[in-house]
Amino acid sequence: MGIGWQQLLIILLIIIVLFGAKKIPDLAKGLGSGIKNFKKAVKEDDEEVAQNTKIEQDKATTAQTDSKPNETAKV
Repeated sequence: MGIGWQQLLIILLIIIVLFGAKKIPDLAKGLGSGIKNFKKAVKEDDEEVAQNTKIEQDKATTAQTDSKPNETAKV
């Protein structure tokens, strides 16, 4: 029991009456740019986290190699 095409048509007509036909494209454009900015921010945050993780792994690797005593090879 979902929303049928008749209910969607009524909702669309109510939206047009409330906002006007000229405002709807502006609202859609604003919504689209907001979503685009949100995705960009999420991507930048993911890249920053990945970079920080790599730096921490490099530091851990460096710390492990620095803590090992010098080993000499027996010939």
